[in-house]
Amino acid sequence: MKTFLITTAIASALAVSASAENIGVSMSRFDDNWLTVLRNAISARADASDDISVQIEDARDDVARQLDQVKNFIATGVDAIVVNAVDTSATQALTDEAEAAGIPLVFVNRMPVNLDSLPDSQAFVGSDERDSGTLETIAVCDQLAAAGKTEADIYIMMGMLSNQAAVQRTQDIHDVVEAGKCAVTLNVIDKQTAEWQRDLAQDLMTNWLSSGTPFDAVISNNDEMAIGAIQAIKAAGISMEDVVIGGVDATQDALLAMAAGELDVTVFQNAAGQGEGALDAALALARGEEVDRTVWVPFELVTPANMRDYVAAN
Repeated sequence: MKTFLITTAIASALAVSASAENIGVSMSRFDDNWLTVLRNAISARADASDDISVQIEDARDDVARQLDQVKNFIATGVDAIVVNAVDTSATQALTDEAEAAGIPLVFVNRMPVNLDSLPDSQAFVGSDERDSGTLETIAVCDQLAAAGKTEADIYIMMGMLSNQAAVQRTQDIHDVVEAGKCAVTLNVIDKQTAEWQRDLAQDLMTNWLSSGTPFDAVISNNDEMAIGAIQAIKAAGISMEDVVIGGVDATQDALLAMAAGELDVTVFQNAAGQGEGALDAALALARGEEVDRTVWVPFELVTPANMRDYVAAN
């Protein structure tokens, strides 16, 4: 009887192991607060199941490294692959590798340039960047108008220019103005990239401040850069009540800055929702189920009036 029970237990364990679905995940970088939330959501979703395992790799913002990671996932026989692209203009090579191997691929957060031509075994899970910059810019305009401004001089901080989100969020600002949706006239003093990073944004803002040019607002493609701008502005002795600062992501650090009266506008991008959605889509494709080519996770405007609703959300 003991032998039978042990044998049965081993057989059951092997059956579970054999049926477990293995998903390879390549993240553009680990050293990013918002992407860390997304990555942790994928891990937590897998940990909550006995039959899902994930192997998560850091591409370190290196296109070639990310392609090698995808090739390695294919070589080890994963059931599906999830990619947070380093360069959204270089995703065709990733698509080609996965399609040739017959392995489903899901892009998450950063929209691939080849979205419209993805094969049936591939999908994108993310948020529509046409909404992010639009919500942010209109809210910044409204706050400038509420402060009595009819015209405002602004700086724009852009993310990595190889990233579709940075390009679209910046374009959103101009689209809002051209569509007449801004309550004030915006004059762009300068726009430069700080590559999504707080320290680079602080340096960039410091350089702008050194010119002595008066400004009314900073519209940033993400919260990390907005916080970097805030640090430089405070260091220069400028009152945060005199300027409007906008970002995107609604990270916990951003909400702390908002609670302190330093950040005026952000836009919640659901990192956990995107991570869980990407893993679910990858599993569905691996099981032969149909998945929409594009799965949208909505953006939501965050201001001091509703910021408490988003504490601990990202």
